Amino acid sequence: MVTMTAFPLPVPPPPTAVPGDYEYRLLTLPRGTSRTEARRLMTEHAEYGHWELARVRLYAGGARQVWLRRKIIRVTRTA
Repeated sequence: MVTMTAFPLPVPPPPTAVPGDYEYRLLTLPRGTSRTEARRLMTEHAEYGHWELARVRLYAGGARQVWLRRKIIRVTRTA
């Protein structure tokens, strides 16, 4: 299994994102991670955590940083 780091929330949005009603999770994938394994990890986050892909940054050494985002649902009191 590939080791991966997921930083605790809240994570600042990627540099090109407009701050809004989203929360972000930053995944750092090491250079040995295959594209198939990276896709599988992101698919699991999307299916079970309702995350969507915001940005992927590929570094020269082969490491990847993946920003995932999901909409913050605000609940208003009705009674």
